[in-house]
Order: sequence, then structure tokens, then C-alpha cells
Amino acid sequence: MNICFLMYPWEEIDPENDTSLALIHECVKRGHGVALCSPANLTIRNSVTNAFCTVVDKMEKVSSNLKTFYKQANLREEMLPLAGFDVIFMRANPPLDPLMLNFLDSVKDDVFIVNSLQGLREANNKLYTAAFGDSHSNIIPVTHVSKNKNYLVRQIKESAADKMILKPLNGFGGSGVILIEKSAMSNIKSLLDFYVTNSDGTSNYVILQEYIEGADQGDVRILLLNGEPIGAMKRVPGNDDHRSNVSAGGSVAKHSLSKQEKALCKQIGPKLVKDGLYFVGIDVIGGKLVEVNVMSPGGITYMNKVYKTKIQCKVIDFIESKVLDKLEAFNRRSRLRNEVQNA
Repeated sequence: MNICFLMYPWEEIDPENDTSLALIHECVKRGHGVALCSPANLTIRNSVTNAFCTVVDKMEKVSSNLKTFYKQANLREEMLPLAGFDVIFMRANPPLDPLMLNFLDSVKDDVFIVNSLQGLREANNKLYTAAFGDSHSNIIPVTHVSKNKNYLVRQIKESAADKMILKPLNGFGGSGVILIEKSAMSNIKSLLDFYVTNSDGTSNYVILQEYIEGADQGDVRILLLNGEPIGAMKRVPGNDDHRSNVSAGGSVAKHSLSKQEKALCKQIGPKLVKDGLYFVGIDVIGGKLVEVNVMSPGGITYMNKVYKTKIQCKVIDFIESKVLDKLEAFNRRSRLRNEVQNA
């Protein structure tokens, strides 16, 4: 199997905690061909979509230690056609680059892409999470999405809660997430001016969400593969910060899924698979869904450490099975075409 990881550059990898590196390491261990490229390295040559790739040479002996593997890996640069790969694994950091998807549209029928382009288009911002909620569901916190500042102020005033969460629609990694309180209403309008209105006169959508009690104790990151949970961890906020993202200073601890969390996964799993979102990270607080991460979900290395497991093995097992299914379907079509041709 040949797999291309469409991600950030090799030199930006955190060799101790990087989920992408754990996946690459597992592929190299299994003898698969591995290449990396960033969205900026996509190109078209003679009407064929290519990429300037960093190729990881195959190794006779692969260290089991991620940091050692990272240091020992021998890399070379090649321009390669994307349709020649069996898999493209999307691991680029958000925000989503729409032009990147336009490049990949030309190869989506030839290559198994994780996650699917249509799924990424639909789910790359927080509106996808908001769409899970309806009048018959208690799956997400009460949520408002708007760029109308008067409407947002009114929702804050009318809320039964004293606290709410405000965040940009296209934020990631906990950036821009703030806790607002009714006791500080005099600051709300200036905050909304900052979040909604740009200096050029354009405006941004923001999300206003009810504060879930217990959020100050952290959230739960759950990794789902093909709609099923394969790992989870508790993320605890750092000192003087309400955000529990590890990138924002949070720490991790073991976590066993509650009955409510298992039911949540069972409820949203089929839609994720239907949308081609095979490898997803969701963030849950108090049994409610607050984030769906589809571009570069992380957490594998942290979960591996606290549980003494290797979650990346399950991910690569799944990808191998999808490639095999695709190959068998192609061979079957070829065989049947030959029967018709020779009739």
C-alpha cells in the first residue's frame, strides 16, 4: 500500500506527541510506502494532479520509539502523481483550504481519501456540530450562531444561565474560546465588536453556547473510527485557563466512557460514516457534543501513554481493509468486463 499524508511539514512534527507521526510510523513498520506533502505543495503537471512530496524511505529495522524513528528516518523529495497512491490521509491543520480540496477532486475516484472531500466540506466548521441538535434531541448544548450583535446580546440577557461560551465559527485548538458572564455585561458589546466586525467592514459568524456545568473540570476527547469509539481521554484545563485543549496547556487522564457518552457515539456514528468521516475526534462535556474534529484529530499518542495501547494499529488496519475492498471491486469489474468482451 502506498499512502500520502497531506499534512504540515515534517520539520513541524512534535516527535513525542504527534498523532500523524504515530500513523506514519505504523505504516512504515508494516512496509507500506509513505510520502508527505503540504497543501502548498500541490501542483498540476500536464493536466495531472501531482505533489512535491517528502518520501520516507523504507527501513530494514524500524525503532519502536517515535522520537528515535523521527530522527532516523531518511527523507527524499519527489514530485509524484496523487492518483498513484492507494490512500490520501488528510492531516492538514485547520482552517480548511478550499483550494486544496479542488486539487483533490480530480483524484477522489481513484484514491481512498480519509476523510472524504465532501465530508470535509460539510464538517470543517462548527456549524456541522450545531446541525446535530433539534427540538427532539438533547445531544448538544443550546446553541446560537449569528453575526447579528443585537441578537447575540439579547440571547445572553434572556439566557437562564449566568455564564455562556463564545467562540469563532472557524476557530480550532481552543483559540478564541472565551467564557462570558452576565455580571460583566458592560464588556459584552466590545467583545462582540472584536469577534464579529473586521477592520475592513466585513463580519464573522460566532457561536454562543450555553455553559455546561462541570466544564471547569475539563472535557472528554473521543476518537471514532468508522463510527465506533476506539479511544478516549479526559482533558483537564491548566491553571488559570478554562480551556482543556492540550495545545492550550491542558493535561490528560484516563477516562471510561459513560453510558451517556456511549449512547452519543451510537447516535452520531452512522451520520459520520454516511458523510465519509471515518476518523474523527469529538469533544464531549457532561454527555453533550461540543466539537467535531474532522481535519486533523489528535490524541492517539496521549491515549497510548495512559492506556498502554496502540490505537494507530486499528486505524491502519481499517485503511488496509478499505484499500483491499477497493482493489477487489476493481478486479471483479475487470474480470466481468473481460467475460463480456470475450463473449
